[in-house]
Amino acid sequence: MIQFGIDRLLGDHKLLQELEGRRVALLAHPASMTADFEHSLYALRAVRGLDITAAFGPQHGLRGDKQDNMIESQDFRDPVHGIPVFSLYGEVRRPTEEMLAHFDVLLVDLQDLGCRIYTFITTLLYVLEAAAKHGKTVWVLDRPNPAGRPVEGLRLRKGWESFVGAGPLPMRHGLTLGELGIWFISHFHLAVDYRVIPMRGWKPEESPGYGWPLLERNWVNPSPNAANVSMARAYAGTVMLEGTTLSEGRGTTRPLELLGAPGLDPRSLLTTMQRIMPGWLRGCRLRPIWFEPTFQKHSGKLCSGFQIHVEDGAYNHGEFRPWRLVAGAFKCIRRLRGEYPLWRDFPYEYERTRLAIDLINGSELLREWVDDPAATPGDLDRIAARDEQSWEEERAEILLYR
Repeated sequence: MIQFGIDRLLGDHKLLQELEGRRVALLAHPASMTADFEHSLYALRAVRGLDITAAFGPQHGLRGDKQDNMIESQDFRDPVHGIPVFSLYGEVRRPTEEMLAHFDVLLVDLQDLGCRIYTFITTLLYVLEAAAKHGKTVWVLDRPNPAGRPVEGLRLRKGWESFVGAGPLPMRHGLTLGELGIWFISHFHLAVDYRVIPMRGWKPEESPGYGWPLLERNWVNPSPNAANVSMARAYAGTVMLEGTTLSEGRGTTRPLELLGAPGLDPRSLLTTMQRIMPGWLRGCRLRPIWFEPTFQKHSGKLCSGFQIHVEDGAYNHGEFRPWRLVAGAFKCIRRLRGEYPLWRDFPYEYERTRLAIDLINGSELLREWVDDPAATPGDLDRIAARDEQSWEEERAEILLYR
């Protein structure tokens, strides 16, 4: 049986003793659940001798009630425990001195999705930087990377750092949150008292979960549109749709598992993708679909496109490459409809001068490849493969689970 970091902490008297006499805060969200299906805040508050003095929430809030990007959460006082709950996605993104004054040790219990642009990992970096500056201790209560160990995508280029780009990571980094903390500390040369409470029994190469312990632990949405493991597997590709005029399925029951827009011909699109880049479509099934979003892009309009299916026996964890798959869809839309207004020009995570698609990818390289009629799949493959290999080598020394 797998044990997450929170469960190991709660079951280890020696670890709990190290926290006695210290003011402890928790950074968490709705998926911060114990094996007994109790929220970590409630479980920790019930531990005799443990002084929980504050809580923090990332994007979407401690309670996960904020639906979309750039919808801020406010600070509040927890009605049950009477402690302050501070938002790290409200008036500030980084913990302030006033917030830091409430604790000595911060426990971070966040379920990540294994993708660079998921803002919880940037929040971890900001917390580590603040802790280093103010002499605070940070423990990450580790959780699985539901996308597993595969690495894919371009690494973020220098100068493209943002709230959806904490550093030169590839899109799909293959690390747990605890391992990411180790990398952040090394890469940014942070002098911080940091510890990972590791999982026990995490086997990211084992089927059928390949990262997530299916049949052992319930999936709880870490954010409103992270509805299941299928979404987590596809997310490193489908998140790019947020930087386009195409719908990523927000306003449907399967967000970030599909792609579509009014007037697209899904069969022509899939046929073209299969002809031009068949190797990028392996490890999953692609199904033509029609849908009508109830909110956000193309709300109330009939859209057509395809859904990425990664649940049945056709799923191959080692061959599935969602970043290339969605990049290939962009390229084929350009070939089929060169005039299509693909790139969305709007503020994205409070960035107003750079295109969202570039911010998401950490450079202009992906967009320029899509828009260049002479560029081939092999051209993108060569750039990405170099980035992926360099990251594999760099991360090798920090892996906690082998």
